[in-house]
Amino acid sequence: MREREKIFKENSAGPGSFAKGRLDDAQHKIKKEKPLAQAETAGDAPLKAGGAKPGDVVTLRVARLGENGAFLDAGTGNTSDDILLHRFQQTEPVTVGQEVKVYLYLDPAKRLTASMKLPKLKEGQVTYARVISVTRDGGFVDLGGERGVFLPYSEMRGYVRPEQLVWVKLYKDKSGRPAVTMRVEEELQRAAKPAENVRVGDKLEGIVYNIVPEGFFLFSKERYIIFLHREQVPGGRLDFGQKVECRATFIRPDGRVNASLRPPKEEALYLDAQRLEKYMQERGGSMPYGDGTPPEIIKQKFDLSKAAFKRALGHLLKEGKISQEDGWTRLVQDSEDGEL
Repeated sequence: MREREKIFKENSAGPGSFAKGRLDDAQHKIKKEKPLAQAETAGDAPLKAGGAKPGDVVTLRVARLGENGAFLDAGTGNTSDDILLHRFQQTEPVTVGQEVKVYLYLDPAKRLTASMKLPKLKEGQVTYARVISVTRDGGFVDLGGERGVFLPYSEMRGYVRPEQLVWVKLYKDKSGRPAVTMRVEEELQRAAKPAENVRVGDKLEGIVYNIVPEGFFLFSKERYIIFLHREQVPGGRLDFGQKVECRATFIRPDGRVNASLRPPKEEALYLDAQRLEKYMQERGGSMPYGDGTPPEIIKQKFDLSKAAFKRALGHLLKEGKISQEDGWTRLVQDSEDGEL
């Protein structure tokens, strides 16, 4: 326990750091409840901290001022239980008798401590946030509060690195402490809207929130769910939290969108032909691949489907730039380099 407190101390988030990793609230925060900044606490009356836990946001009365800051009335009737609101954790000066909304956490000595720097997320909400650091025990994510929130390894998806932006949901672990998980599929699906105004060919921007063997699920700023089949992703790989621009290829009856990172066939034809021509130019003017080459070899060598490969070869043949014989494809000698 003490070791974990040490880790929390070392991974505190700096003031204002959340702004860098947070998307526009109106579009990207999943509002199952009102945001913390707008939420009210029990009729706006001060909450007693006697039953409060680390991770809670409560309103407490300033009982007295000290050299290091203000002491908040814990509501137990015992002044030794008063909670320190350090002057460095105050967003503005406070006075005796004033009621202040604070975030509670444990300091390295396991004492309940307060901060006026409130997290931008409530339990059960989802946001797109910055990873502060990754340690041997897990990661820490910036939710705008005084300290980074713990991301256990068991709740990570894929390889997580510092400064990465990822989708996370806030929850409380078995000990009652705040933590985040990257398992946000259900929440984003509930928050999604049908892509009613999207047409095939439209450009969309989304962020990866789930990866399955068949491909990648993205969530857009319009709250559309977008699916990228792995075949439609050059190289077949994306990371959790990665933001990509894609092209809508099919609008499903349920309002979800199938999309692609590859260009349309008409445009891809010329690009693929240029790639094959350059490949042969760099290898003495020929290659041991042609119409009869198995699809898996074409995919491995050129990241193309067999159909796309044959379309590109057909274009080069029509232009008189190549010849094919005994399974080989060769550039015609009088072909003008670099032109189709």
